[in-house]
Amino acid sequence: MLKGLLHRQEKLAVIWRRWKFQLLGVELHSSCWINKQVKVALGVARNFPGKICLLPNVKLEQGVILEAWGGNIIIKDNVFIGPYTVIYGHGGVTIGQDSLIAMHCRILSSNHTIPAHSKQIRSQPDILLTTTIGKDVWLGAGVTVLGGVTIGDGCVVGAGAVVTKDLPPYSIAVGVPAKVIKTRI
Repeated sequence: MLKGLLHRQEKLAVIWRRWKFQLLGVELHSSCWINKQVKVALGVARNFPGKICLLPNVKLEQGVILEAWGGNIIIKDNVFIGPYTVIYGHGGVTIGQDSLIAMHCRILSSNHTIPAHSKQIRSQPDILLTTTIGKDVWLGAGVTVLGGVTIGDGCVVGAGAVVTKDLPPYSIAVGVPAKVIKTRI
């Protein structure tokens, strides 16, 4: 009896999370799985609403943060996003189908200018940089992808790497900054 009660309680929690996301304006397919403590933010103001779109069979694990900040985050079919991954979509982020994003990754889509020493860095505007992760990509634990980067289809990026430049399709890259060490072809 207790087991049945706990199952119903978890089912209600899942329904509540889905409803809350839809109320916030997130477009999500009915087959998406949203775990506990997932946070979303769409826009910085009504004038810049932003968009988050989760296509079929997307799975967001505990503690994932999706912040569009007026940009777009589009996560395509069959994508897994591991625990405590952060995606900032200010400049636009697209993650291709069948990709795996491990725990504690960071995917960025903007940067700050570096002004002359007479101007404060914090007062400089963001530069919006579209970030694209191809289909069938695997980002290992703790990978950081900087704004403006395109990771080609079929790439594997080793744990802890910092991707600062585009990676050609089917590359295997590791290190800080990430360097291609071989290909999957």
